[in-house]
Amino acid sequence: MSHFNGPLRTCASNPCYFTNNTGEAIYLTGSHVWHSLKEVYAPDNRDPFDYDAYLDLLENHNHNFMRMWTWEFPQHMLEDKLFYSEPHPWVRSGPENALDGKPKFDLNQLNEAYFQRLRQRVETAASRGIYVSIMLFEGWAIHSSQAPWCRDGHPFCQHNNINDIDGDPDDTGRMYETHDLKHPNITAIQETYVKKVINTVNDLDNVLYEISNETGAHSTEWQFHLINLIHTYEKQKPKQHPVGMTFQQSSYQKGTNQTLLESPADWISPNPEGGYQDNPPPADGSKVILIDTDHLWGLGCMTGWVWKSFTRGLNPILMDPIKPFPGIEDHPNWGAINQPDHPLWEPIRKQMGDTHHFANRINLTQMHPKNILSSSTYCLANPGQEYLVYIPDGGPVTVNLSQASGTLYLEWFSVINGTTVEKSLALGGQKHEFTPPFDGEAVLYLYK
Repeated sequence: MSHFNGPLRTCASNPCYFTNNTGEAIYLTGSHVWHSLKEVYAPDNRDPFDYDAYLDLLENHNHNFMRMWTWEFPQHMLEDKLFYSEPHPWVRSGPENALDGKPKFDLNQLNEAYFQRLRQRVETAASRGIYVSIMLFEGWAIHSSQAPWCRDGHPFCQHNNINDIDGDPDDTGRMYETHDLKHPNITAIQETYVKKVINTVNDLDNVLYEISNETGAHSTEWQFHLINLIHTYEKQKPKQHPVGMTFQQSSYQKGTNQTLLESPADWISPNPEGGYQDNPPPADGSKVILIDTDHLWGLGCMTGWVWKSFTRGLNPILMDPIKPFPGIEDHPNWGAINQPDHPLWEPIRKQMGDTHHFANRINLTQMHPKNILSSSTYCLANPGQEYLVYIPDGGPVTVNLSQASGTLYLEWFSVINGTTVEKSLALGGQKHEFTPPFDGEAVLYLYK
């Protein structure tokens, strides 16, 4: 695993990206899927997830990043259908049964099998050159799972553990207070779990952390606390890894991107505010931004989004139904698009791989979003040396090469076909209008 050259840290010379011991900027992009760590299944569909085939897909598409999902609920309900997940961080020792009919959790006893599985999957991803963001908590089901399993399915429900832990003392029917700091006994259990995760993977270079997926704005101080806990605890360890905070989603208390930017996190994933769906704002380096379709569309994307994001200094990642969420094929919001062969997905997968190819080819450490240099407004540039221009609708584009002296090499890349179509020369020192030799989305690459 030494090919990662040390764990990631923010690149000082270009803080839109991470770096490692090489000092070179590292662009992260890739597909992630709900089944990457735990088995998620419906009562009548226990088909196991093929993790190796998933890694094959990432490797074959030139991806280098995944979110490793967790699910807090052993049992939850979506669209009137039950789902199960396993394994979990705590032993189910009983002696009595929880509400799902299985033995109750002992929240003072960690489940070694869970952490062995976590390490093995992170190591296997490392062998394929994949960085893994380990999701520590999951908030979406807390506000979206249907009654009664919005509370009754959680390990911290008072009927599901032997430790007298009650994650809903106000009888709201939901487990919101498990993702805040109101109950020190719950926070202490969570801290012990987080430290165990760190102890399990600290020596691995391909690790990032994510505090929680889509936990609402009520969780802000709790998430800040855990980010700081990880930073402090890892200072005692041989290696330190980036910690992320992602879109705070809730049916009653939605968070803002400003909260993410003000957090102690090293990286963030924003919500759609500010144009991240159709015209992403350029990264300014205040945080590394992993822009995630999960937090912009849920299941969805749009043409051009990957290249727009890349040329604005962002790191695009895709929530990809490589294995469909079981049992909801007929739901109007989840049906056809929940299938891995829906025509939306393969072009997005390929474009993430194509942008990764260019990220490795250009001197990304010196490349910054320079909208003003291109009439298309999508341009990564090291003025005078390199220009990478995305043209969403094809057709002519004007590029300001006034800072470039002499001759530059010129290449056209077809986004649709994924091929370099033409190579020639261009003269620096002035503005130029360039016309691609093909129709449709185009990328213009100019370099000394």
